[in-house]
Amino acid sequence: MDASDLTGTVTCTVDERGEFLDLRIESDWWDSLGPSGIAPAILDAAVEVLAARPDASVGEIARHAGVARQTVYAHYESREALLEAVASRARDEAIGAIDSARPDEGEPLEALDRLASAWWRTVAQHARVLDALAGVVGASARDVRAFHAPILERLARFASRGQREGAFDRDVPPEWLAVSFLALMHAAADEVAAGRMDPAEAESALRRSVRGCFAG
Repeated sequence: MDASDLTGTVTCTVDERGEFLDLRIESDWWDSLGPSGIAPAILDAAVEVLAARPDASVGEIARHAGVARQTVYAHYESREALLEAVASRARDEAIGAIDSARPDEGEPLEALDRLASAWWRTVAQHARVLDALAGVVGASARDVRAFHAPILERLARFASRGQREGAFDRDVPPEWLAVSFLALMHAAADEVAAGRMDPAEAESALRRSVRGCFAG
């Protein structure tokens, strides 16, 4: 969504020196968002802008969302807080995708394919913003692991099931398979972000690599 997509009245407020103070948008679309819809709209704009310019400012994101910079700061007190919200939402979407793939049901290798595809669809949407989000997730392996803990717990539980049923490699801990899956997912996202693969190619390579890793 871009400010040019809006229809309605835009009022810009400046002081006596002509310096920008605020921007007010009056439109049916914007009113329909309501207070609970403004924050998600800002996050959507952040993902779009950061995909093109990882160092984009809050002002650029605000303009793309069609709101004043003050409106962004009313929801997120700093650029870092905004990036943290983008990262947290991406993680929550990934968790939802993993759960929706029903990894506890059916033959483990078939469930693995479902899980990889469902998870990848959410990651692919954020592949080009990972560089911008790296700073808020944390630079150390401990920080990265802590941020992804809910995902790793689900993957390890799934890996344990597959090992008990004889479908997955039993010579490595289930936690190793979980961390390997996460690393392959990030590798696929990096390849898309760098332009070396398109999302479909990355998904195909990811599914093949994950299956080989889990099956042993």
